[in-house]
Amino acid sequence: MVCKIDSWFRLDTTAISDSPSPSTHSVLSMRIALFGDIHANLEALEAVLQDASEQGVTDYVCMGDIVGYNADPSDCLEIVRAMDAPTVKGNHDNDAAGSHSLDNMNLIAAAALVWTRKHLSEEQRTWLQRLRMVRQVSNFTVVHSTLDQPANWNYVTNRFDAMANFSFQFTPLCFHGHTHVPRVYVKKDKIEELAPESIIIDPNAKYFVNVGSVGQPRDGDWRACYAIYDFTHSMLVFRRIEYDIKKTQAKIIAAGLPKMLAERIQEGR
Repeated sequence: MVCKIDSWFRLDTTAISDSPSPSTHSVLSMRIALFGDIHANLEALEAVLQDASEQGVTDYVCMGDIVGYNADPSDCLEIVRAMDAPTVKGNHDNDAAGSHSLDNMNLIAAAALVWTRKHLSEEQRTWLQRLRMVRQVSNFTVVHSTLDQPANWNYVTNRFDAMANFSFQFTPLCFHGHTHVPRVYVKKDKIEELAPESIIIDPNAKYFVNVGSVGQPRDGDWRACYAIYDFTHSMLVFRRIEYDIKKTQAKIIAAGLPKMLAERIQEGR
């Protein structure tokens, strides 16, 4: 699948005022697919991209963690790279790209990363290593974990965790991943958590949004998760997509990866 993105949209900016102004037609037609935590799950990625196309998505942004856990790291990386979409680095991308010790990781994740390192070319690992930690695109920011300490890979699981991020968020919206659980935190008079469904964006509030996981959801729902940001209606919509999970599981087992990884995607944990 070839995903065309207007040249203005690919530009990172240091401030919103520096962003080139798109044409009125571009703004009115923009629907952005926000996806991440693919984790080498090719079937889930292909299903999400197919659904995004059917939903009239015009642009794509990736929250990172393209690789790790599952059995198609090279194919998933090449699909994302060919899209030429804004992409940030996840912790599994960072670990797969490096040669450092994985002793501090849990044994299952470490075993998968050792396998992943062997199944990526040096050129692919260099591409992962060069990904940025944070990107600003148009009127929103993208990070894998949090804006306050992006390289520490902190987890945001409640509104108190989100508080630190808002102190470093200078755009109305920030999209992230990392926990594999879709969540929406909104800051106005106070910080609240909203259900990850269809949300109308309040122009007077800030949003910190976890777009969920394509390849290994952990909210009890095995279906691939991503979000669509609709500029036209100032709306954010979460999507859950079924895919050929049996094929993914068979690949994990055939690759000699830990069996638990095949089991957990079925359970959505």
